[in-house]
Formats: sequence, structure tokens, C-alpha cells
Amino acid sequence: MSCFSLKKNCCCLLLSCALSSMVFAEEPKVVDINSINGGDVIETELLNSYGENSFFTLSEIPDAVWEKMQGKTYQENPFIKREDLRYLRLLHVDYDRKVRLGEMVCNRAIAEDLREIFFILYKNKYPIAHIRLADEYNADDEIQMRENNTSCFVFRFITGSDYLSYHARGLAVDLNPRTNPYCKLQKDGTLFVQPMNSGVFCERDDNFVYKIDKQDLAYKLFISHGFTWGGEWRTLKDYCHFEKETMQLSSY
Repeated sequence: MSCFSLKKNCCCLLLSCALSSMVFAEEPKVVDINSINGGDVIETELLNSYGENSFFTLSEIPDAVWEKMQGKTYQENPFIKREDLRYLRLLHVDYDRKVRLGEMVCNRAIAEDLREIFFILYKNKYPIAHIRLADEYNADDEIQMRENNTSCFVFRFITGSDYLSYHARGLAVDLNPRTNPYCKLQKDGTLFVQPMNSGVFCERDDNFVYKIDKQDLAYKLFISHGFTWGGEWRTLKDYCHFEKETMQLSSY
């Protein structure tokens, strides 16, 4: 064998060994952000890849969400139909400062209001514990409020009446209800509180974190968008509750 052939074979062998020992970086995985579930943590890398605006979307109710709502937040009725509602996906910062994907169903009349409000809250790192569909809690107010879940649409009548609640119209939002509960002094002098484990938070002179008052950013944003606050009601206080009256109410 010639020296040239020997050198050529040696070079090929060395190249083969070098290639076999190299560790190649994997191709980056492409994530379909539409496949991300409500409540999931959104990592910084994903935020940088898609941009935070991509996570604030508004659409008609997807089939999968509509199916989940049946018999829970949605009951067959002559007042509110699927086309009256919108599905909102958004980002929020939780109590541990993690960025999570939130989901909410609301009336189409306030959908743009809510997208703008929650975008500003997110940009200001306003802490919101959870924003999950109420269906994840079987549309049970007590359960989801205990879990401090922020939500909007749940079809129901006001207790003891034939009137639709603002939540049944998708025109009200309960924000961080665990620390901003519903408090009503009853005729017998007892205090009715919802969620039931939040009585201590009915005392609004106390200082505690995540308290909604008139200096709070969420209060200012909702009021500026034409909402009223349950914390200003006279006969009872619903400190987590923001609602907006619209022209659509005339049809209910």
C-alpha cells in the first residue's frame, strides 16, 4: 500500500471517530401554544419565542370548551346562547410570581374590556392566584372561591328569584375571591360569608396582601372601563365582584 493510501485511510478513520464522539444539539421543539392548558406555567423561553401578545386571544367558544361547559357553567336556557359568549385566553402572574395561562368565558359585550384589563394587570405583575374555567370546579361557587379562582361566566338565577345574575350573563368577574369575599350581615345578626373560610377578610380596615380597595390597580382599571364594584354596595359587600351593565340587558 502506498504512503498516500495509508494516510488517506488514517484520516478517514480519525474523521469517523471524531464524528461518532460528537454530541449534536437536538432541534428545538415547536410548541403549539393552543395546546397549552389553562393553569400551565409559561416559561420565559416560550414567552420570548411567541411574544406575550400571542397569549392574549379572544375567540368564539371552541368545541372542546363548549362540551366541557355543558351541565356545569352552561345550562340550556332561552336567554344566553353560545354566540353570546366569548373564550378568552390570557396570562397572569400567580402568588408565587410564576406566569401562568388563564382561561375565561365572558359575554362578548365585555370581552375586549377584559382582554385589556388583564393585559395591564399582567404587565404590572398584579398577583392573581388562579384564572381557570369554573367548570374545572364543577361550577361550584364555594369550591372555586375557596381555591381563590378568578372567573366570570356561570349560568344561574339569583337565589330565590327568576332574575339572572350578572355572572349568568357573563357580565361579572370575581377577582381573587378568597381574600375579597362576599359578606352580608343577616337579619339575625349573623354574618354570611362566601367562601365560608374567609370571614377574617370581611374586616377591610386590616392590612393584608391582595386586598381590593379604591387604591388598588384592579379597581381603577375595572372602574375606568365602566364596571361597578361590589365593595361599594350598601346592603352587602362583594369585594371580589366587578360587573358591567350593557344594552344587552334589555333582552333578558
